[in-house]
Amino acid sequence: MSKMSLRQIRAVIAVCEEGSFTRAAARENATQSGISQHVAMVERTLKTKLFERAAGRVTPTPAGLRYYKRCVEAVGALDQAAEEARALAGQVTGDLRIGLMPTFTRAVLAPVLDDFVPRYPDVRLHIVEGYSAVLTQMVLEDALDFAVVPAFEGTIGLKSRLLVRDREMLVSGKRSGMTPLSPVRLAKCKPLKLVVPGPGNIRRRNLETYFQSNGVEVAAMLELDAMIGTLEFVARSDWMAVLPSLISVNDIGGGELIVNPIVSPSLYADFVVIQPTRRTLSTQAQLFLDRFEKQLEHIQTVWDRAIGRLNPPRRRRT
Repeated sequence: MSKMSLRQIRAVIAVCEEGSFTRAAARENATQSGISQHVAMVERTLKTKLFERAAGRVTPTPAGLRYYKRCVEAVGALDQAAEEARALAGQVTGDLRIGLMPTFTRAVLAPVLDDFVPRYPDVRLHIVEGYSAVLTQMVLEDALDFAVVPAFEGTIGLKSRLLVRDREMLVSGKRSGMTPLSPVRLAKCKPLKLVVPGPGNIRRRNLETYFQSNGVEVAAMLELDAMIGTLEFVARSDWMAVLPSLISVNDIGGGELIVNPIVSPSLYADFVVIQPTRRTLSTQAQLFLDRFEKQLEHIQTVWDRAIGRLNPPRRRRT
């Protein structure tokens, strides 16, 4: 049986994910002709056409897509073996590039760093704050080891898993007159003046669907893709925002912002961790994620206690 070289396999993966021989060559630090030759050699060996080439776009055939998935599994197994060997040798070192949304950098990140950095001083951390579209593209370009973004439809070149399902909250300033932590039904509120993310943001689409499906009246919308700016503006005005509980956990004890759980129905946001399909998480990335998930669980426990304390379940009459 003929054997494929690792270089040929990586060429197939790159072309499938990039949809272009030119971009695949740039990614693999190779020439376009070299990538084309590698793919052609694989096709001749398999006696199967892996890609359709038309109008400057390269798309995988059904056989090509199946072969790509198996190649990714094979390369991933090799990477996993290397990571396991390094872990057994006690080596936790190297670069770690992470992408996080503002949802996670305000309250989740600092406790994680406070624990992780002293434990693993030889890990060179680089954390990028951004919104989902930018972070997703950076992961696709291999500029990040992983990122945390809202759940979305699958994309070739990415693999994902659910990280957390978080409840959404209505966040307002003192001028709103809201009672802190009191459950609120948005359909019963007067028409809302809301600060919302731009139309390209996945959360914007989810919010609009909720509003339309549940009879929520919106008097005005202000698009603002700047989380610190959103929080500052809401705190000093009569505008409000719908935000995940993770970002507002530090506001439970009071301050300039008032936070209210949304009920009847509740609104949730799913967040996933994404990484390049062809790569296995490094030891340092997995250790960071483990600590990150523990902090997420802790914050949700804090919220459950705070809401339950102020809003105990009613006893049924017998």
